[in-house]
Amino acid sequence: MDCKIIKFTLFIFFLSVNSYAIEFQGNFKQGSFILGKADPQTKISIDNKKIRVSDDGYFAFGLGRDRKNDITIRAIKDKKLKIIVKKILKREYKIQRIDGLPPKQVTPPPEVYERIKKDNVLIGKARSINTSYDFFKNNFIYPIDKYIITGVYGSQRILNGKPRRPHYGIDFHAPEGTPVKAMMDGEVTLSEEDMYFTGGTIIFDHGHGISTLYMHMKDIHVKVGQKVKQGQIVGTLGQSGRATGPHLDIRLNWFDVKLDPKTILDKKYD
Repeated sequence: MDCKIIKFTLFIFFLSVNSYAIEFQGNFKQGSFILGKADPQTKISIDNKKIRVSDDGYFAFGLGRDRKNDITIRAIKDKKLKIIVKKILKREYKIQRIDGLPPKQVTPPPEVYERIKKDNVLIGKARSINTSYDFFKNNFIYPIDKYIITGVYGSQRILNGKPRRPHYGIDFHAPEGTPVKAMMDGEVTLSEEDMYFTGGTIIFDHGHGISTLYMHMKDIHVKVGQKVKQGQIVGTLGQSGRATGPHLDIRLNWFDVKLDPKTILDKKYD
């Protein structure tokens, strides 16, 4: 009888521990997208910022390019607090030096500053959206079928001796007019044909602050508020904006945190 009670107690304890288990998929490395899984009733905060948990327990967050300090995940379920601290691994980034460029190609003329400011406000607003969609938990696909990668996340150019902002995306080179696909289900939160830096630009919301941005598009086939399905043709590859040749620049964000798109394209979340 006592043996049965002990076994039953151990069984209950096992269930309790597992019901409060928190799982992570992704590397805790600079620039990474992290997918989390917990009991749906769990309340999660990342560095004291409360985040959404989907009806089936999924949540997401990301680590910035230059993040150095540890990240703290707090979980509360049934009034019990669990604190998880993860060390962030450092990455090495490529540095490219280019000299002899015309000044206009390095620094935009003053007359376009107001236009750039308005573009940035639109992009920031689209990236701040926090919906309950949970498309982010599924496997993303590549936006085009045949390509050459000509630019990677985190790389930094020094133009005429002046360090510029790091590159926060992946550049896919392909012929102009190549069909571009939606990498994941989502809703269009920005659709602009002529932004100064990014040219034809689309932003898709995948839920919980996770968004993807497509830039330098030639044609755009979607509009704000439209729902898209993974694999749907959303436009064609171009060289609009400040582009030196035909390519598609893809960005990934968790709200305003710029992440490496490679961490969703080369990671499986089965």
